[in-house]
Amino acid sequence: MNGKSILITGGTGSFGKKFVEMTLAKYPEVERLVIYSRDELKQYEMDQTFPTSKFPQLRYFIGDVRDKDRLIRALSGIDTIVHAAALKQVPAAEYNPFEAVKTNILGAQNVIDAAITMKVDRVVALSTDKAAAPINLYGATKLCSDKLFTAANQFAGNRDLRFSVVRYGNVMGSRGSVIPFFLKERHKGVLPITDERMTRFNITLEAGVNLVYFALQNMWGGEIYVPKIPSYRIMDVAKAIAPECGINFVGVRPGEKIHEEMITETDALNTIEFRDYFVILPSFSPSWSISEFTEKFKGKSCQEGFRYNSGSNSEWLTVEELRSLIYNHVDSAVTA
Repeated sequence: MNGKSILITGGTGSFGKKFVEMTLAKYPEVERLVIYSRDELKQYEMDQTFPTSKFPQLRYFIGDVRDKDRLIRALSGIDTIVHAAALKQVPAAEYNPFEAVKTNILGAQNVIDAAITMKVDRVVALSTDKAAAPINLYGATKLCSDKLFTAANQFAGNRDLRFSVVRYGNVMGSRGSVIPFFLKERHKGVLPITDERMTRFNITLEAGVNLVYFALQNMWGGEIYVPKIPSYRIMDVAKAIAPECGINFVGVRPGEKIHEEMITETDALNTIEFRDYFVILPSFSPSWSISEFTEKFKGKSCQEGFRYNSGSNSEWLTVEELRSLIYNHVDSAVTA
């Protein structure tokens, strides 16, 4: 990343802030780091933590991924894009469906078109476990976005422009997620839980950023990277945060699953397993050799019938591990 000029869409979100923090610390010779987002207040607040007077490689650029002309202007001199902008709240997407389409689908295509126009070299887009066999509009828009980015490699021409996707589960402590919600609700003495059977994948912000670094450094174009990460049970999260609280079961919300999935049984037919991650191959024939890719990174094809599901995962977080992770990783995200 040293010497690179990077633009991150949705740069004032939980992921964007952590990406900026880690990039400045790990790659002090990064040439330029552009935070592209539509909220001037969040940019002002972020500038208090990462002022351009202290970090001259930073730029704050007001813009929306819905606006392709503005994206093209922001991409002047940029060689790397991390696309993190999205409307991701499930109920809001259900209530405002076309707004989610305009940001998550049309915005994704704008990023692709602008990247091709401005001769960017690498583009990594963030996905979600909800994009696998989606049952809500947010998941459906992110699945469509994933397809757009993986297919974009076919339109890059002969130059070395690569598009790939990273897909992971719930980010511990991200805004709007269950852990910050429980932390705020525990003083009431009762935690609302949808269903006692519910499970989720779990990843820290740091691990999510490191996965993006890995993809940028190793992508061949068209892959969807899926990390091997643990699951947790929602009841264990409640015990870790507020063991003294009562539980009020409120029922599963529309568009919500009991268990999340990052690789479906159908996806597995086209998935390579590596030591620490999986790669879902593009649905079309890529311009590179799948056998060479598999051999280089020492992978193997997934077995028939495999599914990567939070409820049948082989790795689980205990109550004690959850409590430690929350203590070490969540407080700053809750107040972000």
